[in-house]
Amino acid sequence: MNTELISTEKYSAPALSKGLDILELLATQTNGLKKNEIAQALGRSVSELYRMLAVLVARGYVQFEEESERYALTMRLFELSHRYPPTRRLTAVAGRIMEQTAIALNQSLHLAIPYDSEILVVAQVDSPGNNITVVRLGAQVPMVLTSSGASLLHLLTYAERHAICAKNAAFTSEAMDVFEEAVEQVIASGVCESPSSVIQGVLNLSVPVFGYAGEVVAALTIPHVQRLHANQDPDVEECKRTLVEAGRMISKKIGAGAAQDENSGSARSAEAT
Repeated sequence: MNTELISTEKYSAPALSKGLDILELLATQTNGLKKNEIAQALGRSVSELYRMLAVLVARGYVQFEEESERYALTMRLFELSHRYPPTRRLTAVAGRIMEQTAIALNQSLHLAIPYDSEILVVAQVDSPGNNITVVRLGAQVPMVLTSSGASLLHLLTYAERHAICAKNAAFTSEAMDVFEEAVEQVIASGVCESPSSVIQGVLNLSVPVFGYAGEVVAALTIPHVQRLHANQDPDVEECKRTLVEAGRMISKKIGAGAAQDENSGSARSAEAT
C-alpha cells in the first residue's frame, strides 16, 4: 500500500484504510493468515485490527477457520465484482451464441462461474422444444457434483481441486472420484460428458470458457436430454462438437489468450532488436 498517497489525501478514513489493507493482503494469501501474521504484515498491532476483522467476518468478506485460527477471503468480493461490467460483457456475448446453439441442438444451456465451492449460474437459455430440462438462473450447485465444476477447475492441480470441493457439505470421496473422471475428460478432449448427479436420465456436457490471460472464467453446459419422439435431434457427439465450438466462440469474443499473444509479440519484438 502507498502510505505517501494516503498522507497526502485531502480526506482520510483510517478505519476504511485498515479494512482495505486487510482485504488486499488476504487476496495474496491462498491459505489465509493468523491474526498476528496479519498485524505483522501490515505493521499494526493486533488490537488495532481486532474489531475490523470481526466486522469483515460478520459482513461475509472474510472467513475465520477456528481449527487453524486463520482468516481468509470469502467469495463475497468475487460475487460483487461479477455485478460489474466484465460479467455483464461475458453474459451479453454468450447470450446470442447460447441462443443459436440451443436452437441448433434443441437443448437448453447454462453458463456458470465459480462461487467458492459451488458453481453459480449467470446465464441460461431454454431449448425451443416443449420438453426441457433447465438449471435456473442464479442457482448454486456444489462444484463436486457438476460437470461445470470439472470444466471450471481442470487447469488446477488435484490438490487445489480437492481443497475447493472438500469445503462443501456435499463432498464425499466417491463424488470426488467421479468428478476427477470428468476433469480428465476436459483435460484430454476439451469437453466432458457425465451423467447428472442430481437428475436421473440427464447427461451433462460441459466445456470451459477462457479469459484474457488464458484462465478459465466460466463453463458452458448442456443438461442433455434424449427425447423419445424427436428423431431429428442431433446426437450426443454432434452436441459435443457444437458445444466445443460455442465455447471457443465465446472465449474468442471476450479476448481469450490476448495477454499471452501480447507477451509472445513482445518477446518476438525483443528478439528482433
